[in-house]
Amino acid sequence: MKDQRHLFCLALFALNLSGCDRPGASAIPLTSGRVPGILLFNGTGTSPNDVAAIETLLEKSRISYSTASSAQLDEMSAARLRTYHLIIVPGGDFTRIGIGLEKETAVMLRDAVHYGVNYLGICAGAFFAGRTPYNGLNLTSGVQFGFYSAEGRGSRKAAVPISGAGTPTLDQYWEDGPQLTGWGAVVGRYPDGTPAVVQGRSGDGCIILCGIHPEAPESWRSGMDFTTPASADNAYAVTLIRSALERRPLPHF
Repeated sequence: MKDQRHLFCLALFALNLSGCDRPGASAIPLTSGRVPGILLFNGTGTSPNDVAAIETLLEKSRISYSTASSAQLDEMSAARLRTYHLIIVPGGDFTRIGIGLEKETAVMLRDAVHYGVNYLGICAGAFFAGRTPYNGLNLTSGVQFGFYSAEGRGSRKAAVPISGAGTPTLDQYWEDGPQLTGWGAVVGRYPDGTPAVVQGRSGDGCIILCGIHPEAPESWRSGMDFTTPASADNAYAVTLIRSALERRPLPHF
């Protein structure tokens, strides 16, 4: 099993490095005539460090994207929003993310996903996708997510082993993230058996919700013990991004 896990990590590492010897593209401005496949939300309530971590992976993987603040999203038309293939909402504070947007914008986001725009929610972005009183998108048919059980034990961040369907366990960075019981197909599980990563649909949109931070760089790991290299976790993050972008089903339990 140890050898299998090592080989799996090396394979993910190779995937993550694909194209890294060529310079990645920076974010495409919203004012550009070119509309990329991904819109990365970087508005009120999002963690600047997490936005930067996701941007780094997108650029290394040569995946084009634009960013939008809360004000820019509020000003965006429904027709423009529907030109994107994937909306990514990163980690941060899901209450501030929701409250920082106009109610009409949250409705527009939900409608865009129903229309066929895909959605990837990481940590706070996963909370925001559920039913919350803070302008939540309720892409989950009324399911509201709670925190992973480590929160109740007083832990705020930790290296947590996440088991995948038919794949070796990967230690992932967790910080105040949700467990995703009650919605979607379970792609990854926490040690207590609750869902850490799920995939499903809302209308015509493909959705992936992730309670952990596979995009976390090495610098976030200080003071914690990981048996999985950051490169392998980052490669898993790219897999989630590409799967959401390409509407590709992931192995599930």
